[in-house]
Amino acid sequence: MIIVDTALAKRAADNQPIRVGLIGAGFQGKGIGLQIMTATPGMTLCAVANRHIESAIQVFAQAGLTPEQCDTSAQIESAIARGQPVVTEDANAMAMAEGLDAIIEVTGSIEYAALAILSAITSGKHVIQMNAELDGTIGPILKRKADQAGVIYTFSDGDQPGVQMNLYRFAQGLGIKPVLCGNIKGLHDPYRNPATQRAFAERWGQKPAMVASFADGTKISFEQAIVANGTGMQVARRGMLGPDFSKGDPNAPLIPIEQTVSSFAPYLNTSSTGLVDYVVGARPGPGVFVIGTVEDPRQKHYLELYKLGRGPYYCFYTPYHLCHLEVPTSVARAVLFNDPVLAPQGAPRVGVVAMAKKDLSEGERITEFGGFEVYGVAENTETICRDNLLPIGLALHATLRHPVRKDTLLTMDDVRVPEGRLVDRLYGEQVRIYSGTTTPA
Repeated sequence: MIIVDTALAKRAADNQPIRVGLIGAGFQGKGIGLQIMTATPGMTLCAVANRHIESAIQVFAQAGLTPEQCDTSAQIESAIARGQPVVTEDANAMAMAEGLDAIIEVTGSIEYAALAILSAITSGKHVIQMNAELDGTIGPILKRKADQAGVIYTFSDGDQPGVQMNLYRFAQGLGIKPVLCGNIKGLHDPYRNPATQRAFAERWGQKPAMVASFADGTKISFEQAIVANGTGMQVARRGMLGPDFSKGDPNAPLIPIEQTVSSFAPYLNTSSTGLVDYVVGARPGPGVFVIGTVEDPRQKHYLELYKLGRGPYYCFYTPYHLCHLEVPTSVARAVLFNDPVLAPQGAPRVGVVAMAKKDLSEGERITEFGGFEVYGVAENTETICRDNLLPIGLALHATLRHPVRKDTLLTMDDVRVPEGRLVDRLYGEQVRIYSGTTTPA
């Protein structure tokens, strides 16, 4: 956003930079930290929290800075006041510390992130997160609590959901009604796991399970779920339509994204809410697209003149998403303009439920997103509640009560979840507030 650079330049000139704390020092966290420290005047990275302190130190080392290690909120506050960069293993202590305007959460965790984000909201800080897994599980209740506290809770720019929302708002601003928000993928195989993706992960310095969660559909399910929750859209069917123009070959020639519109048209004609979905094997990838429609015949005339076709559906796309490079813009939008990139509108419309990736045995433990046990599929919330389905965000570290066959949807009755988790309490509160029912036992 062009207006953001001017606002940040003024903060820099006035020596009043936006003060940011970062939770997570992995692949994306290091990139975000580098972007703030080297390319974002008017913003200062004050503190980094990570469960392994060496990684937090490495974030500042990228810019030649030596941070001070702190263990308590009071110590963190003192260091920030002195202008001393901070690292800590206690994300909750950093989230509660005074002297920060905003927290960026980028761990991909659930329980760990939920506590820190709740603490940040309670202590009056804006929260910008790149955690679709958390947002797709309990985002609506966190957004409600942020509204009550008078702060912004938002997903970030740069990742595909945020870029979709920017494109959605762009189309709306032209007077075009968005009817589908879409994601472009190069591969979809629900049986991918950390073993199959290890070589790719090692090449790019990423975690094998995280890479597997992209390939097996869990990640895109979460991404499209939070777009649905931010727009009021739904999925056409469990798992989305996901037309695959590659026929399973990631190296097949890509087709133009405009040619995929006909695959969605029959469903768009019958949808009252609009849809979120994805395609495989289209270009430009890995980008995003929005399909929109307009009724005014004069506007249709202009759109045809401008080479967007004769309608009734028009395809808009962004050919890239630049992840960590765009996150600081999200922070500035929240802090300076109270403008969330993407946040739940209210009640959740779509969630992500767990499906068995293999035959599961009694007592088997579900370990991680993209792991060996389950993959996630997007489903409309009313179906999740009606059928007692197990959100995959609650499935982590749960154990099977009995055997479950491969490709079977798990229900809440199929697993035993760990006791005393914050995420279960927040999810239960979310269900009670937005559906008038209690969380399935």
